[in-house]
Amino acid sequence: MLNSILLLNKMKKEFMQKVKIPEGIDVEVSNSDKIVVRGPQGESFKEFKIDNLIFEKKDGEVIIGSKKATKNEKKMINTIKAHVQNMIKGAQDKFEYKLKICYNHFPFTVEIKGNEALVKNFLGEKIPRKVKLPSGVDIKIDKEIITVRSHDKELAGQAAANFETATKIRLRDRRVFQDGLFIISKNGKEI
Repeated sequence: MLNSILLLNKMKKEFMQKVKIPEGIDVEVSNSDKIVVRGPQGESFKEFKIDNLIFEKKDGEVIIGSKKATKNEKKMINTIKAHVQNMIKGAQDKFEYKLKICYNHFPFTVEIKGNEALVKNFLGEKIPRKVKLPSGVDIKIDKEIITVRSHDKELAGQAAANFETATKIRLRDRRVFQDGLFIISKNGKEI
């Protein structure tokens, strides 16, 4: 009995992760669960409602941790650290996704109207397909390349995924019908 109690105490240790704040970026930690990041490209915030975790800003660093962290809390701390790093990167430089318009049979076009995009003449369809675009995303169309930019990585990724999903082909052979919008690069990395 005593050995098992000692083992439990050894397993739970203090676990802290630090994220450096670069110059020109303002980070605000409020209510111990909300992190706001402001920079030249925009502002983003996230709320993390997780018990037993500590959020602090000290000496130009954001500290995320727990006094007695379990395995799951360690995983959450590392996940939150990655989110904060992405928020800081987005405040410095926008995240950029590029999609390519590919067609073999029917040439189709993409137009932006307000907060949605219209994919016209996809597979010869008379009614244009609609793509919902989240607010806070900049979209630019150059001939066959669509560029999606945002200070929030999740918004940019969701907008690019919405384009891909809207041109999904069902009930046809994908080896023959290779039409669609496809992500060709994520934040400078080609796929």
